[in-house]
Amino acid sequence: MAILLSDAEILRMIQEKKPLPIDYRAKIQMRVKSGHKERELDIQGADEHDFRLILRQSLSNPLDFSIILAYRPPKLNQLFRLRRYNGKSHEHTNIIEGETFYEFHIHQATARYQEIGGKEDSFAEKTDRFADFHQALSCLIKDCGFEAPIEPQRPLFEGV
Repeated sequence: MAILLSDAEILRMIQEKKPLPIDYRAKIQMRVKSGHKERELDIQGADEHDFRLILRQSLSNPLDFSIILAYRPPKLNQLFRLRRYNGKSHEHTNIIEGETFYEFHIHQATARYQEIGGKEDSFAEKTDRFADFHQALSCLIKDCGFEAPIEPQRPLFEGV
């Protein structure tokens, strides 16, 4: 069963506050898996929607990466990719617009591409906001409603 979301629903999902756990940095340390590094982190949004942050990067080409924010609908075993931040490692074509480019780019889910039977996040736009994996991750966190945890204050000197 396909998940179909309107542009307004997609925008609400992206903007929903997504609190990151205090140990999120440790939880997103990538692990090697057959030619690439990857990691996933499940997050519950403020409105109780379930999301998954998916990180992947090639071991042989550091510009071949994908950082994905996906929505996990209840009672379904599939993901709906809301946003995908990709490296400069392949050519991308927006079929409806007839535009092709080879740049860093951001995919976004749209109703238009769902309506033609395409992947929900087939549409992408070129970007100069990032030039590597870590910058792309920072952009996704900034763009998609993530909230960094408030870390407890540590005393300047332990035991004093």
